[in-house]
Amino acid sequence: MSNVSYYTEEGLKKLREELNILKDIERPKASQAIAEARDKGDLSENAEYDAAKEAQGMLELQISKLEKILSNARIINESRLDVSKVLVLSTVEVKNINSGKNMKYTLVAQTEADLKTGKISVDSPIGKGLLGKRVGEIALISVPSGSIELKIISISRE
Repeated sequence: MSNVSYYTEEGLKKLREELNILKDIERPKASQAIAEARDKGDLSENAEYDAAKEAQGMLELQISKLEKILSNARIINESRLDVSKVLVLSTVEVKNINSGKNMKYTLVAQTEADLKTGKISVDSPIGKGLLGKRVGEIALISVPSGSIELKIISISRE
């Protein structure tokens, strides 16, 4: 099963840049560190060599993970988004029924999420709960502290 993720052009560009840095800069550094450690003698008691090999393994894992994300990534044409219901890249204004507070979220792919700027992942409990809802509907969302009710006030593209 493929795990398709939707991104803005900017978000996808950032992922590609990160992958290029890992491959073009960090990978050669890791190889160099291994070579330097190997030149220091007996590998059976060489902690520096073991650490360099472990760091290389973690780097390769990170590269592999990014490549998988990129292979399943799709760009969303924001100008064609339907604003009648909440979708990926929708900006949603909601009212917390319990507290009466209004909040604004933009639903994005997990790697683009940044709560400080109001971007939440579509894979988060709130993101999942809002998907597919229309203006006026109430989303009952289970969160770690219990459940919250969010009324959809408006849906837009920003």
